[in-house]
Amino acid sequence: MRPPSLTTRRVAAVSVSLVLAAGAAACGPEDNDAKSSGGDSTPHKGGTLTVLNSNPQQDFDPARLYTSGGGNVPSLVFRTLTTRNRENGAAGAKVVPDLATDTGRPNKDATVWTYTLKAGLKYEDGTAITSADIKYGIERSFAPELSGGAPYLRDWLVGAANYQGPYKDKKGLAAIETPDARSIVFHLDKPEGEFPYLATQTQFTPVPKAKDTGTKYEEHPVSSGPYKVVTNENDGEHLVLERNTYWSTSTDAERKAYPDRIDVKSGLDSSVINQRLSASQGADTASVTTDTNLGPAELAKVTGDKELAARVGTGHFGYTNYIAFNPTVKPFDNVKVRQAISYAIDRSSVVNAAGGSALAESATTFLPNQKSFGYEPYDLFPAGATGNAAKAKELLKEAGHPNGLTVTLTHSNAKDFETSPEIATAIQDALKKAGITVKLQGLEDNNYSDTIHSVKTEPGFFLAHWGADWPSGGPFLAPIFDGRQIVRDGANFNTGLLNDKSVNDEIDAINKLTDLDAAAKRWGALDKKIGEQALTVPLFHPVYKRLYGKDIKNVVISDWTGVLDISQVAVK
Repeated sequence: MRPPSLTTRRVAAVSVSLVLAAGAAACGPEDNDAKSSGGDSTPHKGGTLTVLNSNPQQDFDPARLYTSGGGNVPSLVFRTLTTRNRENGAAGAKVVPDLATDTGRPNKDATVWTYTLKAGLKYEDGTAITSADIKYGIERSFAPELSGGAPYLRDWLVGAANYQGPYKDKKGLAAIETPDARSIVFHLDKPEGEFPYLATQTQFTPVPKAKDTGTKYEEHPVSSGPYKVVTNENDGEHLVLERNTYWSTSTDAERKAYPDRIDVKSGLDSSVINQRLSASQGADTASVTTDTNLGPAELAKVTGDKELAARVGTGHFGYTNYIAFNPTVKPFDNVKVRQAISYAIDRSSVVNAAGGSALAESATTFLPNQKSFGYEPYDLFPAGATGNAAKAKELLKEAGHPNGLTVTLTHSNAKDFETSPEIATAIQDALKKAGITVKLQGLEDNNYSDTIHSVKTEPGFFLAHWGADWPSGGPFLAPIFDGRQIVRDGANFNTGLLNDKSVNDEIDAINKLTDLDAAAKRWGALDKKIGEQALTVPLFHPVYKRLYGKDIKNVVISDWTGVLDISQVAVK
């Protein structure tokens, strides 16, 4: 998935600006406990919160959005069956009820999930929210003209693979039943113990059929959350949200909804956003950003200013930057070559190229180092901080390359501190010490994405990254290592083209578990098992550093998103 700044995922391994959403024992900033830079630190209702963003909130329709945990701005308008727990750090990686009374009741093998809606739920016009509205909201997300959302429902629901949405098929999906106005039942093709996580996606937002305006619905979607849309200009470039008077805290324990008004201004240059937040004058004193990080140079300046440093939120999201190998391309078909490169990597220089230790944490596991993912520490090819050139040379000799070898590393030309020239050059320098000459092939961002995600054009050695749709090992490991997810005529993310029956079977077995703690332990063990094949070299997990205005109170940053949760923010 893309980082928290953006709303789309399966293009996640695509190079994007480093903004969403990884780190050890992730937690929020030191000043997360509702403190501000001065005066009364107690959050109060009222005022206007301004959001300064680079990327417009495009396609503001719950069917079309691809979010993690419901997104940031979207979750102010769209409520779903479940949602993320709005707490700091690891506690925020849990799924909790939202419109539903619980996180779902599975049958014995987790192929049927039943939910009951809370009583008294209402839209912005005062009409009741029903289970039929949730069913309809899901069904319209299958319409080709409303594509863009998470793909799981098409894969998971019985008989949904070829469904074209309610505009073409009036019968709807038989896999979703609504026995009464407050009950909804989902029938799945296979066991899915993580269905409660999926139910946080915006496709589970209720949509009243009578108010559905198709592709124009994004201009004024009917709110089920604490705020309603009063302005949507230039496809989400300027959004103004005001209170939904029919929303009630009695049915929503998660969203605080302190401000009276939220003004989202997008299309701004990232340097301008950070300058305005730094100066924090006028309306900008009550401003935040949901998609713009501090860069290395900006962070250095902020760190030297005590007042500014107190206004930096720090977060971690399930995200890993790594080297990918295509084992069908020589010499990467030889596992010892892949192991040699793993040993030769200088993670200190890579971390420095990514902005330094304040913005990147070195990684030796593919799974992010957070408990919810099932993180199990391991370092199968210990390179130390600066690389083990001697061990790498030894393995190259065993692989038939006693005099070293020459390889090409493909990367993006985008200045994203992830898959960009800085990272590639750090790898080039490290491998040179082990007798490996690295030629760099930089591609423009779109070309890079198309090249590495096509089985037909995938290079043998390239930079990649992956982010989680929710904080679990499932959406992290399966797309990259499940052989049944190899796509030969479209966007493919199983870069190692791994199709190992034992891995596939273990993924299926873990998916059956509804005990998510037990599932997490097995995801961690599976990560280590896959790691032994040296199909990737984990490099680092990003750390997110974002400024906020002087009058911002109640800063909450969870391990689910890694960024400030505006549903908790107060400006008075």
